Amino acid sequence: MKRVLMLLMLGFASSSLMAYSDSDMDGVENSADQCPNTPLMDLVDIKGCPIKKLTPNKKSKSHYDIIVGANYSGSDYVSTPSTSTYSQSVQLDYYYKNFSLQASTSYYETDSSDYSDSGMNDSFVGMAYNLHPTKALTVRLGAGALLPTYDTSLNNNNTDYTASANVSYAMGKMNIFAGYIYTWINDDDVTVTLSDGSKYSYLYNNTNAYSIGAGYYITNKFYMSGAYNSTESIYVGADNADTASVYCYYSMTSHWFMNGSYAYGLSDSASDNAVSIRLGYYF
Repeated sequence: MKRVLMLLMLGFASSSLMAYSDSDMDGVENSADQCPNTPLMDLVDIKGCPIKKLTPNKKSKSHYDIIVGANYSGSDYVSTPSTSTYSQSVQLDYYYKNFSLQASTSYYETDSSDYSDSGMNDSFVGMAYNLHPTKALTVRLGAGALLPTYDTSLNNNNTDYTASANVSYAMGKMNIFAGYIYTWINDDDVTVTLSDGSKYSYLYNNTNAYSIGAGYYITNKFYMSGAYNSTESIYVGADNADTASVYCYYSMTSHWFMNGSYAYGLSDSASDNAVSIRLGYYF
C-alpha cells in the first residue's frame, strides 16, 4: 500500500472515519499494524511493515510533489449576510528541468445565516516553463485550463483557459516579483427570474489579474513575501477584487515543506479575510 495516497485523503477526512485509527498513516489500522511508527514515506505490506523507502533521486532531472491544503474565506457585506467558506485542496506537480505540469482541485462548504452549499470547485490543469535571461532574473510562462467541476445554476458549464506570465528578480536574500493572468471565460450568459418576478441577466467576460510584491529569505529554509493583487470579475459590471496578502514558505526537511497565506480584502467584491495552509512532500 502506498502511503503517498494517505496524503491525498487528509484533505477529505470526514466524521465517519473517527472510529478508524491509523497513527502512522500507512494504511494499516493500529490493531493490525505489526510495525507501528514506521516512517511516513515507506511502502508497507499488509502487516504494516516496511518493504521499500521512497526518497528523492537527487541526480534525477525530474521531480514531483503532492500538496494538501485547508482554506478559509469570510465576508461580511452590508447588503448580504456574513458568509464563511471552508475548502480542502489537493495539488500534484511534476517538474522536469525548467518545465512543469500541475493539476489541482478542491472541495468547498459555504455557510451563512440563510444559505449553505457544498461541492467541488473548478479544477485546474496547466503547464509552465521557466526562462532565465540572467542569473538574477526568472521569467515563468504558463498556460492552463479550468475544468467545470463547479456546478451552479448560472451556466458555469464550459472549460475556461488561462495564460500567465510571472517575473522575479533576485537581489541577495530579497526578490521583487510581478504576475499577470489572462482568462478566457467561455461560460454561457444566463437570465434568471428573481423572487419578485423580475429578471436579471448574468453576462460573462474575459478577465485580467495582476499582482506585484516583494519577498525575503529570513533563513535558508524560511521565506516571506507581501503582495498587492487585483482580479477582474467574470461578470460584466462587477467590481474588481483587490487584496493585500502575505505569504510564507518553510522547508522542514529535504522532502517536507509547508506554506501559508493570508489575504485582506481591499474592495467590496473581495473576501474580507482569506487564510490558507498547505503541507507538501517533494520527491
